[in-house]
Amino acid sequence: MKIILTADVSGLGESGDIVEVKDGYARNLLLPRGLAIVATKGAQKQVETIRRTQEARRVRNLEHAQELKAQLQELGSVVLTAKVSAQGKLFGSITAADVVAAVRKAGGPNLDKRSVDLRGHIKALGKHGVDVRLHPDVKASVDVQVAAAK
Repeated sequence: MKIILTADVSGLGESGDIVEVKDGYARNLLLPRGLAIVATKGAQKQVETIRRTQEARRVRNLEHAQELKAQLQELGSVVLTAKVSAQGKLFGSITAADVVAAVRKAGGPNLDKRSVDLRGHIKALGKHGVDVRLHPDVKASVDVQVAAAK
C-alpha cells in the first residue's frame, strides 16, 4: 500500500515521504495513529505543501532546540531521589518520566519523555549520563545523580 507520512516514523521515513508498506502495517498502525494518509492523486499534490511547512518548522525548531540545549547545560547535575533497599539497590528503575520531572523540578525546560534516552535501565545509586534528543541535529546530555530517598 502506498502511503504519505504525516509525521516522522523511525525506520520508515520523514514527514511528506511517499513510501510503500504492507497493507496491515498501514491499516493497523500508521493510519489509525495519524502518522500517515493513503497516497491518492490529490494527496500526492499536497506532499510539497507538507514538506514546505515541515522545513519552516524544522528551522524554527532547530533554534529552539539549541536554546533548550543551553538551558540543560546550565543545569549541571540533576538530583533524583528513589527508594532503595538495605543493600543499596533501587526498588524498580528510573524511567524517562522521572528524569523529565527531575529536570523540570530543577528549573530546567519542559521536555518530552519520548526524547529521553536512558542508555539502558538505571537501577543503581550514583551518577548516570542521560541523552536527550531535542532535534534530529541537536542532542544534549544531562547528568542525573540518583540518591536514596529519606
